[in-house]
Amino acid sequence: MPNSHFAFTKKNYILMLIGLGMIIIGFTIIGLDKEPHGFGFLGLILGPVITLSGFLFQFYAIFHKSGK
Repeated sequence: MPNSHFAFTKKNYILMLIGLGMIIIGFTIIGLDKEPHGFGFLGLILGPVITLSGFLFQFYAIFHKSGK
């Protein structure tokens, strides 16, 4: 599709949705922490790592080029 008017391919959009899902899951995990002010394992380690992974995955999804 060299004459496509879209900036991204279908695969890019699917990867972006996966990244968005990872970000949402990360913030949800942060909110599930039962420790006061979110100072437990979920709020300080697991949730932020998943959220950061989602943002990094978004960069990958944006800059991903198809092999064609």
